[in-house]
Amino acid sequence: MGSLLAADRKPIQRENILQLLYNQDTAFLESDYEMLYMQIRGRIKHRSLIVLYTNFESLSGLNRQLNYLRSIAKHHLLMVVFFENTELHALSHLDAKNVDEVYIKTIAEKFEFEKRLIVKELKKHGILSILTPPEKLTINAVNKYLELKARQAI
Repeated sequence: MGSLLAADRKPIQRENILQLLYNQDTAFLESDYEMLYMQIRGRIKHRSLIVLYTNFESLSGLNRQLNYLRSIAKHHLLMVVFFENTELHALSHLDAKNVDEVYIKTIAEKFEFEKRLIVKELKKHGILSILTPPEKLTINAVNKYLELKARQAI
């Protein structure tokens, strides 16, 4: 299990969240969503907003974990935050000048399309999601939070 930060109303909480995220390391292993589900069920007793920062590169990767995400979403308001690949985005908007560039552009567009399919699949199961470029993470996450507050979802 990585880090867990308890909810807090202190003004410094945003800084605590950013610091915690900044200090995360990865072992480049596949995430254990079953263990995540068990930890959440064991530690968080009240309905809460769970913000899960992860990255699904394919629909099949999401489908392997979807049952655990759905189980979390039954008890909590789950918001999955994952990232657009800005390099792929740039490649998909290239003006292709030769056959190789056409292939590269087509593959980049396919991966971008699959990310949008992941968002639709999560929504279909009642799971909120944010697909964002890394540089817009803070503003998009805050905007989604404000949207949830306005809808009185939290």
